[in-house]
Amino acid sequence: MPEARTLLDFARRWESARADRCWLTQPLGGGRVETWTWKRAMEETRRMAAHLASLGLPARSSIALCSKNCAWWLMADLAIWMAGHVSVPVYPILPAETVRQILEQSQARLLFVGKLDPVWEEMRGGVPAGLPQIAFPLSPASGAPGWNDIVARQAPLAGFAPRAPEEVATLVYTSGSTGRPKGAMVSFGAIAAVAAELSSFLRAAPSDRAISYLPLAHVFERAYVEAVAIHAGVELFFAESLDTFLEDLRRARPTLFLSVPRLWLKFQAGVFQKVPPAKLERLLKVPVLSALVKRKILRQLGLDRVRFAGSGAAPIPADVIAWYRRLGLELLEGYAMTENFAYSHISQPGHVRPGYVGAPMPGVECRLGVGGEVLVKSPGMMLGYFRDPAATAEAFTPEGFLRTGDLGSLDAEGRLAITGRVKELFKTSKGKYVAPAPIENRILSHRGVEQCCVCGSGYPQPHAVVVLSEDARCRLAEAGKPALEQELREHLEGVNRDLPRFEQLEFLAVVDDLWGPENGFLTPTLKVRRARIESAYAPLAHRWYDEKKPVVWKS
Repeated sequence: MPEARTLLDFARRWESARADRCWLTQPLGGGRVETWTWKRAMEETRRMAAHLASLGLPARSSIALCSKNCAWWLMADLAIWMAGHVSVPVYPILPAETVRQILEQSQARLLFVGKLDPVWEEMRGGVPAGLPQIAFPLSPASGAPGWNDIVARQAPLAGFAPRAPEEVATLVYTSGSTGRPKGAMVSFGAIAAVAAELSSFLRAAPSDRAISYLPLAHVFERAYVEAVAIHAGVELFFAESLDTFLEDLRRARPTLFLSVPRLWLKFQAGVFQKVPPAKLERLLKVPVLSALVKRKILRQLGLDRVRFAGSGAAPIPADVIAWYRRLGLELLEGYAMTENFAYSHISQPGHVRPGYVGAPMPGVECRLGVGGEVLVKSPGMMLGYFRDPAATAEAFTPEGFLRTGDLGSLDAEGRLAITGRVKELFKTSKGKYVAPAPIENRILSHRGVEQCCVCGSGYPQPHAVVVLSEDARCRLAEAGKPALEQELREHLEGVNRDLPRFEQLEFLAVVDDLWGPENGFLTPTLKVRRARIESAYAPLAHRWYDEKKPVVWKS
């Protein structure tokens, strides 16, 4: 077989070399699962590719995918490429207006619709009239032709033209936290280069197992899970729902596991609900019990076989990294962007420095620009933004470095710390600029705080709006406000103690809302939408400042 140059080439390799080995495991509900060998998965992929080829679409047409993670998502992605087209993932939780923007801007000719929440009823209002659709199994009823019906009647595509490394493979749309989504054009060569480097870093092999549950519409999951699984032949499991996630995780028993800080914090909170922190600390200090307790916790979480654990998409509190390390799980924090296909920085085993996202990965160049902006060159670099030359020109320096929009600092070993976002800086009425992200990271180190947004533009001092964790909400319901308020007040004092006077928070405002992508408070990748949060609580801010208390409550 010719040298593999794209993920399609690697998929074809495993189709032959591991034909009868299980590749994909998909929950169907009620405890039932369906599995695909490499041979079966590629057979269905070839049949769908033949169907797409029969539609007579212009070469390199955009074909959109809107679904939660599932086996059919990966097969459809491969089929789109095999048929000579470009895949366009759409987050499965987006307002109709954004769905329309993406489908129209990408010039999508077809839409795969898959496993979705009831929110699809709202999303489908953004699908242009007349856009053809194909329905995955488990998709909402729509009347569109179904995946299984198509592959049952369509003969497989016997061969397919190789895709050139310089061709556009996919358009990945930014989450739109600061404006209209932009479609990053990622080439086959960039994806293959990232897959090869990540597979090498992870030492990924067909004996590895991973679970896919973070949105495949985001490059974090696309690079570390889809691309690595296809490049290295990793066995892949999918999650059914949030309610069954622990069960799905225990079924998968992954050796490679990636998550976001919010879930690592939820795992920790779940442990603390069963074993209070003080008691757990005592148990971990007893030599005879310590190893048993650690193994039991990891086994119950489904993480007892994990040899690589990563965290990305947002900063993770240093004490959380330390806590997992005590359990024998070294969380390696990384940093990257849509525009470089999630390939930029990662912490190295044994060289983790809390608060730092690690050193540049092989082939990556990093420097700090004017004002401390992080500038990066990466093998995963996008070709530019689709149909947006002005935004493309603005994204790069004359030397070809990507302007990340993040502020950073470097230590003596070249490890990078993210200190804020250029566009997130705000000015107090005293004329001082505040970078909210590092302060939020400190606040989130308290187990009672699940989400946080530092605000205060135009006020003398900043403040933080916080959402309580599930554990804290339970304690609040059982014991009332006084004890929790005292904890939060002491935590605020500790946070302020390490901040310069102009950044010290006037108060913590505890709100009873839940922030999620569904109500627009978070992006699909679970980053806070600052403008949305600030506008939602602006009417309360004056009253909160007038209360002159360290902890205030939304009434």
